[in-house]
Amino acid sequence: MIIKKIFNNNTLLAKNLDKDEFVVMGCGIAFKKKIGDEVDEGLIEKTFILKQKDASEKFKLLLEDIPAEHVSLCYDIIEYAKNILGVELSDYIYVTLTDHISYALKLFEEGLNRPNALIWEIKKFYPKEFSVGLKALDFIEDEVAKRLPEDEAGNIALHLINAQMNNSNNKVEDIAHQTKMIQDILNIIKYTYNIQLDEKSLNYERFVTHLRFFFQRLNRNEKIETEEDDFLLKQVKVKYKKAYECMLKIQSYLEKELSEEEQLYLTIHIQRVTQR
Repeated sequence: MIIKKIFNNNTLLAKNLDKDEFVVMGCGIAFKKKIGDEVDEGLIEKTFILKQKDASEKFKLLLEDIPAEHVSLCYDIIEYAKNILGVELSDYIYVTLTDHISYALKLFEEGLNRPNALIWEIKKFYPKEFSVGLKALDFIEDEVAKRLPEDEAGNIALHLINAQMNNSNNKVEDIAHQTKMIQDILNIIKYTYNIQLDEKSLNYERFVTHLRFFFQRLNRNEKIETEEDDFLLKQVKVKYKKAYECMLKIQSYLEKELSEEEQLYLTIHIQRVTQR
């Protein structure tokens, strides 16, 4: 690999014989080096391969402004998240999370704290991502000897949730809005039935998972309907009358006419989640 650009003594941009670009990090890997020199591959500790061109360009710009230790730290957090969550993450996570954590550390040093209004909902609906967020706080403390507040674990979780979406244009704010809507829907069910939902039940977990993907389908305007859905919905209306009426309240809240398929499965999930 040949050096294409040097960011600092420990970070550089390299290209191989196929002209693929890589950001590589290693202690002293660029020390006394110049553009065009061979990369000492024995010094490489971390390699960033960003296939999405836009993400790659933004990441290179980020490297101009952010301390190398923050970049290295976020690499470790992202690799840990991939292993624990077992999912593919968008390349943009290297840009968004690195930028976020570096800025969060700057605010922390200035004595400023950004509370996360959705911390409770994130803990409930995205426990795996939140646990990774908590572990990330340990990574940060080990690296820079600063313990960020629990709210930041929630913020990190939101970035991880966002990076799992197929559409890289989704913003963390959109995920936060979606999380609030899930909570509102659960509240509609609680008030309609005047009950507390069993948050540890399998039906509850399935329902929240259904809602997460339901909102993704709404955002993509996906509609799947069959004659069978129409037939089943007519039966469900009669058999699960209260659940169907609750579904209509949710549809009204969403201000969107749902397909018969969505009405059917939402009603069935409501019926299941409200049964003891």
